[in-house]
Amino acid sequence: MADQVTTSDGTRAKPKSELRDTLSFLAKLAIVVFIFRSFFFSPFSIPSESMLPRLLIGDYLFISKWNYGYSKHSLPWSLPLIPGRIFPSTPARGDVVVFKAPPSANSDYIKRVIGVPGDTIQMRAGQLFLNGKAIPKQRVADFVIPVTPNYGCDARFQDVVAGKPVCRYQQYRETLPGGRSYAVLDRGYDPQTDDTEVFTVPADHLFLMGDNRDASADSRFPAMDGGAIGLVPIINVEGKAIVGFWSTDGNAQWVKPWTWFSAARWNRIGEGF
Repeated sequence: MADQVTTSDGTRAKPKSELRDTLSFLAKLAIVVFIFRSFFFSPFSIPSESMLPRLLIGDYLFISKWNYGYSKHSLPWSLPLIPGRIFPSTPARGDVVVFKAPPSANSDYIKRVIGVPGDTIQMRAGQLFLNGKAIPKQRVADFVIPVTPNYGCDARFQDVVAGKPVCRYQQYRETLPGGRSYAVLDRGYDPQTDDTEVFTVPADHLFLMGDNRDASADSRFPAMDGGAIGLVPIINVEGKAIVGFWSTDGNAQWVKPWTWFSAARWNRIGEGF
């Protein structure tokens, strides 16, 4: 029952409603969360292997929302409250971005920016060419990832390290003009991914690729819901990946709280981009 309060002049004050106060608090909290997620930071989880070796299935990261301006896709559920783009800016080559995937813009994807408006992109025998020039590609140590509940392994790449099953992939380091450098994986020659036509990036679009080059449905392929993305309008970009805040190998069980910690990949927490 609501409390009744008498004021100093003897009149009865309007009774407080605990339910009303709770609903008011929840409404204010929802507004704060909406604003924070829309204009400052938003969490994102990694569901696929397309960005190996930088991002693993089970990684959780924060994206910043202000870097490239705001559009309706900056808002939860892409609410149509922002017309066009405001405070627009073009992502830089090498940035890792989260975006609404064409053609329907219903799903969130994460890829690396390779081409910006006016660039030409082509893959030749697994070599990336940007504006007609080969991007330096240096062979480095193999990338090795344990086989876990959230990451299996094709038989071609299976190996054993210290008595435990792992996946082993050839790894290279690419360096873009300007010095941005990142690791990419190569699973061997695949004509569909390693030899492409020349793509010219139109105005207000981006050419995006996954670092796991032979396991990424990206701008090398026509846009298809649930599949490849084609050339992505900049207006679809939601934000820039900035830091990982959690990572799990899939061994955790909700009914066993201690596994939440044993399954954590602690070395990946706090890793920036």
